[in-house]
Amino acid sequence: MRNPLAPSPLTSDDPMADPARLAAFGERVRTALDANPQAQRLGGEKVDIYLLPDFLTRKDCKRLSRTVDSRIGPSDLFKGTQVDGFRTSSTHYFDREDEATRELEQRLDDTLGIDHRHVEVPQGQRYRTGQQFRHHFDYFTTDQVYWQQERQRGGQRTWTAMVFLNEPAAGGETDFPELGLSIKPQRGAMLTWNNMDRDGRPNPATLHAGTPVIEGDKYIVTQWYRQGAWSLELR
Repeated sequence: MRNPLAPSPLTSDDPMADPARLAAFGERVRTALDANPQAQRLGGEKVDIYLLPDFLTRKDCKRLSRTVDSRIGPSDLFKGTQVDGFRTSSTHYFDREDEATRELEQRLDDTLGIDHRHVEVPQGQRYRTGQQFRHHFDYFTTDQVYWQQERQRGGQRTWTAMVFLNEPAAGGETDFPELGLSIKPQRGAMLTWNNMDRDGRPNPATLHAGTPVIEGDKYIVTQWYRQGAWSLELR
């Protein structure tokens, strides 16, 4: 089986991973963020990646952390990519009928300039001391077994939006080795990046990890966006 962490082939005939559509998607979001005075560009020419400090208030972060703790289970990996010890955090799936969840999703959508129909169900992750998510990509590789299912759920992932809900005493950085970036959790800050390059193809420079928490706990919210309309139902 092909290494799930290897970069995706640069060409794909699948319309649910269409470089032209993905490039246009990326350009729209990049334009919106470049016009936002709060957005700090971090990735240089390799990756479109931005940090927005103080995206959420301390009160919002505490409330969302309590929600994450209210219903949580082991974080999983896509079929065919499971490796013991690779992802050891816990995950909460937010209730989209909850008003506070809808408000959070809308705020993220508005900041990125993305229509809500592209949004996956938002997740909260909790990392205890020693837990991690090793280096990986958020984009999908179209020759993996999981792709035939994910292509029916909106296709390729475009942008990732991650909000830090707290600051562990030590560790828990989001590490991008290809960019020389290791970003410490900052309560209330949003970190967002395009998983595609400017040509709309999977960008191996987006390789990243949630490094082990050394002391304390780490809480984040993650929201991913798809090329097409997201759906839990297979089509």
